[in-house]
Amino acid sequence: MGSTPIQLTKVKLGKLQIVRRRLLQRYESQPFLSCLAGLYGCQWKRYQRAKILPKEFCCSKFELFSFGILVLTFGLAFVLLYFWSEAKNDYNDFDWNFYRDSWFPWSAVVLGVTVTFFTYIAILLVLAICLLSEGQRLYLFWGHKIGIVVVLGVSVVAIGFLYSQWQEEWNTFTLSFQVTAPYLHIGGVAAITMLSWPVAHHFSRMTGRAPRAITLGLYFGVLLFLYLVPLGMYSPCIKEEGALGPKPAVIGHRGAPMLAPENTLMSFEKTIEQGADGLETDVTISWDGVPFLMHDPTLKRTTNIEEVFPGNQTLNAAFFPWHELAQLNAGKWFLKDNPFGTKHLLSPEEKGKASRQTVCKLSDLLTLATAHSKLVIFDLYRPPKNHPYRNSFIHQTVTAIQDSGINQSLTPSQYEAMWISSDIVSAALITLIFIFQCRSRPLGPSSQSYHSMTDHLLFSGISPRTLTSLMLQESPCGSASTTLPMCCRGCLCSPVSGLEP
Repeated sequence: MGSTPIQLTKVKLGKLQIVRRRLLQRYESQPFLSCLAGLYGCQWKRYQRAKILPKEFCCSKFELFSFGILVLTFGLAFVLLYFWSEAKNDYNDFDWNFYRDSWFPWSAVVLGVTVTFFTYIAILLVLAICLLSEGQRLYLFWGHKIGIVVVLGVSVVAIGFLYSQWQEEWNTFTLSFQVTAPYLHIGGVAAITMLSWPVAHHFSRMTGRAPRAITLGLYFGVLLFLYLVPLGMYSPCIKEEGALGPKPAVIGHRGAPMLAPENTLMSFEKTIEQGADGLETDVTISWDGVPFLMHDPTLKRTTNIEEVFPGNQTLNAAFFPWHELAQLNAGKWFLKDNPFGTKHLLSPEEKGKASRQTVCKLSDLLTLATAHSKLVIFDLYRPPKNHPYRNSFIHQTVTAIQDSGINQSLTPSQYEAMWISSDIVSAALITLIFIFQCRSRPLGPSSQSYHSMTDHLLFSGISPRTLTSLMLQESPCGSASTTLPMCCRGCLCSPVSGLEP
């Protein structure tokens, strides 16, 4: 019995509908998936994509390796971005390393590049997770693979360079977790919670025991880590107010260098106006033995040395006598270079005052600190070779301190100073010497000389010559690195050891 024309027509229509359905499945518009696959793998057409079939892995071995490199790059880029964000207080020191007669904020450039790299890698990682959650096979565009390798290489080189050349900043990196750890923990918990659905979806499609065990083990391992982290977390953000220690002192580094030229009286006056607890500076000894404030080994950056004494801009600052240093202007460079972009915050009167700043003596700073009962910390640089006070710079400094009229009638428990020498043996001996000196007989009124310490040194079996040689040992690099941070609260004492500045 043959088929009727109506039946044949229905069969043909049915086949056409199947073909149409398949064509739609292959070419129909899927905006969300098209966007995900297009951005991640440049697969903008429907037929270019493929779903993860049951009992099928998410991607090829090479694509899995690429995904692993992507995750690793994300972690390193995050570490680099976090480090550079926490180093913001020292951007100034970083930028000064590249100072060449004009100011340029290289630290901001590094921050911008770091943010760009991290954002790029984070977007790729989010796209990959979204594709997996939609059951799509992963395929990373070759251009992105090159980009990931570039970011990975830059991150590794940058972290290695910063670790070897800026080691002290990693202490800040570690310390910063006391503030950021609770927030990083919350972010980690939120991220692992959001990943639960894609992980469960992908886990359900796996068939082999090994892939399932690895996936489940990694996920629950991270979850367990986040669960145990608070047990070892120390942060004032999660401590009761009564359990917190004393508030740390705020010290003006070279005064207030964003509001006035660094290491000038105006800079320290600005620091006092802002309510800081103390002042920090750098002390150099002039050719005629006057301690003055200067951070750099030369006068080129912060004075008009090229105008006043042409041809001497590369000469060490310690080779100038005080009467020549007093002729230099130490403020015009601040208004010209505008190193922090804060010049607009100064009034016309303050700009005029800044332009008239000169090189400051240590005695002038101590007088200012005495008047306002402020803590003072300074680094004392040893003069270079062939300097007349190379072997007596500490004596000159202490004499200037005593001659400044600062009250010295302190008890031993009030002494607050710390010596830092260039090697461990010297530091240990000097520490013991000054602790002994402090306990046996503190310096009295201004009539007592710095040399009175030698009485106690001879009694302890160490000659003054031995002390001098220990205190003046140079560092292995040959630089003048012997420093003397000294603290006072409006009145100064003899240098003793044991307290952090």
